[in-house]
Amino acid sequence: MTDKIEKGNKGEELAANFLIKKGFEVLERNYRYKHSEIDLIVKKDNWLIFVEVKARSSTAFGHPETFVDRAKVKKILEGADHYIFETDWQGNVRYDIVSVLFKYNNTEIYHIEDAFY
Repeated sequence: MTDKIEKGNKGEELAANFLIKKGFEVLERNYRYKHSEIDLIVKKDNWLIFVEVKARSSTAFGHPETFVDRAKVKKILEGADHYIFETDWQGNVRYDIVSVLFKYNNTEIYHIEDAFY
């Protein structure tokens, strides 16, 4: 497994644990529909939240969350629409980003609610 994939997997695991500690229930991990992949689908109260996790070890080229571009958002929305239809979700919907920054012996995690759409 490449370092990039390992870092991504570790970032997703840290993000899931971070959200669980904040009272979210993880419903899906790495949900796929056609060309779309949603890192985490979580629920809290009457909210269904689609979460993109971005992990980086440096901010030399920008903070992790800045790497969620328009094409990625479009794919997430496509997958989310399918999930909402498939599960007949009737509550509120939100799209968040969890940014994971690995720094030396320290990891910083930022939860950006309602990040796009």
